[in-house]
Amino acid sequence: MLKNLKVTLEMIKIEHTLFALPFAILGAVLAAKGIPSLEKLFWISMCMVGARSAAMAFNRLVDQTFDAANPRTKSRAIPAGLLSSRFVLIFTIVSSALFLFSSAQLNRLTLILSPIALGSVLFYSYTKRFTSFSHLVLGWCLAIAPTGAWIAITGGFHAIPILLSAIVMLWTSGFDIVYACQDYEFDKESKLYSIPQKLGIERSLWVARFFHLTMFVLLVIFFFVANLKWVGAIGVLLSAILLVRQHSMVSAQDLSRLDAAFFTANATLSIILLVTVGADVILY
Repeated sequence: MLKNLKVTLEMIKIEHTLFALPFAILGAVLAAKGIPSLEKLFWISMCMVGARSAAMAFNRLVDQTFDAANPRTKSRAIPAGLLSSRFVLIFTIVSSALFLFSSAQLNRLTLILSPIALGSVLFYSYTKRFTSFSHLVLGWCLAIAPTGAWIAITGGFHAIPILLSAIVMLWTSGFDIVYACQDYEFDKESKLYSIPQKLGIERSLWVARFFHLTMFVLLVIFFFVANLKWVGAIGVLLSAILLVRQHSMVSAQDLSRLDAAFFTANATLSIILLVTVGADVILY
């Protein structure tokens, strides 16, 4: 059981929780106008871990046939025979239950909206079968985090977390388009939908750049709407540098540094925004 659990955590890349968790915590800090209670932060974190674990495990489960046929993914746990479909299904159910239970510990509105969030992250796994806009669906899934955390703290909605969610959606959609470029040939052969499969790698990279440029514009607007000061400005500036660096690392002719552009740059960006914007809110 412990061995299977270890393989499962490796399969779902639990470390990639760094993409969305900082934005959930940031949403909570903005809502509390300071440091939220440790109890709230704990249950918000459990929501994030449960939802993302369920989403990734379910994705590996429903995509196992494609993963087995794709040279890049055939060594993943299910097609490689390291995990059974039954075990992954149980893990998905347990992770979903963790998310729903954690939502119930926060407030009534969080619990009411939790099936929408869970349904969204599970539904994403099917989108590449019928739409090239699957990247935007993934963006929506991660964009739930900051607004969901705000609701967990305040029990209501506000323009600030919604704006932050729009930033997360464009950011995620952009880097997912870049990541999908490596499967361009396989997606064409397998009749799977993606923007690279539809537009080609070169034009898809320009779409990703447009998404990230728009994201940066919204980030600047967010800076003023949230009334941030100089610490937050540092985060906005560093985010711009990381976005430019990410796109400078890949081209239609060379995707060899795509993993570094995908994981390192984006995990760093989310942490930088949490630290700088969070510190700004706490200090001022």
